[in-house]
Parts: sequence; C-alpha cells; structure tokens
Amino acid sequence: MHSFRVLPILATIGILTAFSLSFSGILSAKDSSEPQYEALSPWGEADPKPLKGISPRLDNLSGKKIGIFANYKRAAIPIAMSLQERIKSEYPDSAVSIYHSDQWNVIEMETENKDTFKKWVDGKDAVILLVGD
Repeated sequence: MHSFRVLPILATIGILTAFSLSFSGILSAKDSSEPQYEALSPWGEADPKPLKGISPRLDNLSGKKIGIFANYKRAAIPIAMSLQERIKSEYPDSAVSIYHSDQWNVIEMETENKDTFKKWVDGKDAVILLVGD
C-alpha cells in the first residue's frame, strides 16, 4: 500500500524537476539570438546568370517584327491566327509570325526544336506569349 502513495509523489517530483530545468535554461536554447534553422533551396545551386529587367514597352507595332508564341493547347493556334490578323489589319507594315510549340509542359529550349526556336526569336521586336485555354 505504501508503494501506491510513493508513485504520485515521484511523478510530481519528476514534473517539477523538468520545469525547473527548462526555466533554468538547461532544456531550452542557450542563446536565442543564434539561428536554429537554416533554409536550403530544394533546387540546389542558384542560376549564375544575372537577372534582367523587363524590356521597355513598344510605342506601337508599326514597322515592328512581332512574334506570337502559341503553346500546345487546342485553342492556341486559332487564337494566334486571329491575333495575327488583327495586328496586320491595324499595322499593315508590321511583320507577324507564329511559332507553334507542340511539346507538353516543356521549355522550348529543351526540345529538339531549340535551333528553330532561336532562329524564330532572333530579330523580333516583341513576342506575345499565347496560352490556348
């Protein structure tokens, strides 16, 4: 019977000891000003290319070489063709061309068409990205 009275007393002493250790700093961080966690990039090393700002807007499209990049979605080409007609009707001296990417969810520079894509982009004054949703 005496052992049942001792157990609650020992449990109480254990809890009080844990509280006293945590308040004295033994169980808590020694110096809260030191960082306890370090954030790491899940992608590894950062891209060494310096970032560039957005290109300035064109005043108008007159006489400009405009590219329309249409992605692989079903409505992309009909929308691109409609946009091409509208640009040509408002700016007849502009040169408008459409590039159709038929790869799903892949950066065009990572496909076998990258050389064709580079040639298409070269010399464009502006490119319109079109997602056919």
